[in-house]
Amino acid sequence: MSSETVLIIGAKGQIGSVLTKELQLKFGIENVVASDLREDTEFIGHFEVIDATDFDRIEAVVKQYGITQIYHLAAILSAKGEENPLLTWEINMKTMFNVFEVARKNSVQKVFYPSSIAVFGDAAPPDATPQSTYLNPSTVYGISKSAGENWSEYYFNRYGLDIRSIRYPGIIGYQSLPGGGTTDYAVDIYHKAVNEEDFSCFLDKDSMLPMIFMNDAIRATIELMDAPKESIKTRSSYNLAGMSFAPEEIANAIQKILPNFKISYAPDFRQEIAANWPRSIDDSDARIDWGWKPQYDLDGMTKVMLEKLKEQYSTLNY
Repeated sequence: MSSETVLIIGAKGQIGSVLTKELQLKFGIENVVASDLREDTEFIGHFEVIDATDFDRIEAVVKQYGITQIYHLAAILSAKGEENPLLTWEINMKTMFNVFEVARKNSVQKVFYPSSIAVFGDAAPPDATPQSTYLNPSTVYGISKSAGENWSEYYFNRYGLDIRSIRYPGIIGYQSLPGGGTTDYAVDIYHKAVNEEDFSCFLDKDSMLPMIFMNDAIRATIELMDAPKESIKTRSSYNLAGMSFAPEEIANAIQKILPNFKISYAPDFRQEIAANWPRSIDDSDARIDWGWKPQYDLDGMTKVMLEKLKEQYSTLNY
């Protein structure tokens, strides 16, 4: 029986819905508490409705279950965030502080705080962007994550709170729908391909961005949280890389399997966001400190994505 009791905040999101299942497998269903803004009557296991802007509600759940680890995944993402910048800043920062303070005051042993490549701006080297470089994010989401990295380091240095963080690149998975990010075209494109629909991309065909397959992203998260405390040398957030590609390249990978798939390009405001992000990431610190290594490349990911989505849509249409 696991001695850990885990709380996931934002468990119904793109990452949370997949991570929750993996943590249930790892720790046991009884030792994992999923939470989100709305009830999930079909959820198997412990589920609590939590508005992460409510400090008292988070603390009550932590005390009720004796939580030892918190995964804080609730946030407004890059593209959605630009629709209401002040609200995005308020929610992203308030929820983060609530989690950190609840953890600090209730002796929670570990906190996972996700960051993003959105912390980088046009001042960072765009190719093999290093772990330590100038951060001048171009979106309020990126600004909030950059600030969150500094606060993570502060809480570790000041209070000894064991906060661990990854700068996620774009995450591609078949398990959940896109959540409002600039890289989400790389999820939607597979859905369109499987349904034999043409795809209109909101980025230019040659907009190279760092990406990672969901399976690798979840594995990286768990490996980071499992690593010995003394191995974690970076207390802001670790660079993480899987692969880098442009829309034209992902379309070509799909066409190897589905030759009739067609793509067109209609760049919108998200193109300007993407233009300020890295093209590739240097994640050597993560590889050295806790042994990170991706398992999927573009062709390998594409094969799995198309197979799994075909299965899902076949079941829905049965």
